[in-house]
Amino acid sequence: MLESSDSLLDRFFTRFARRSIIVHAGFAEGYFGELLEQPGGGGHFRVDLRIAASTPPSPMDWVVHKQVLPLELPVPLLIQVDEDCLYIRHLVQGKSTGHPSEILWMMDAIRERYHARLLRSGASLLVERGMDTSDNRIDYDFYNES
Repeated sequence: MLESSDSLLDRFFTRFARRSIIVHAGFAEGYFGELLEQPGGGGHFRVDLRIAASTPPSPMDWVVHKQVLPLELPVPLLIQVDEDCLYIRHLVQGKSTGHPSEILWMMDAIRERYHARLLRSGASLLVERGMDTSDNRIDYDFYNES
């Protein structure tokens, strides 16, 4: 018996609220080692798209494969899960994946600078587009205190 969308969303948000997820299809050698050296780098859940979704789908599989991937954003993706929404930003810088040290900067600004936000509305997620997919600049908040 298939689980309802409402139940899958309930389970997903109960498990992953206040967490981050990296959705990828593999990385260059050494990327994850470098990620783990970054502050908070080991705290991201990781979903490898090369591994088939479970049948029936887990809440994570259902959200990633049925809600996030249809947005057709470049992969890898960073997802920040809040209590009732997901903020999504791709990690591509130029023609390749950005450096793992950039993820923390992206997370700091993800609620203002995202490519998509999925807001829970009952048993579904409503899509709100954010910045253009081609815009993935990082706003470093360096400044001089005088």
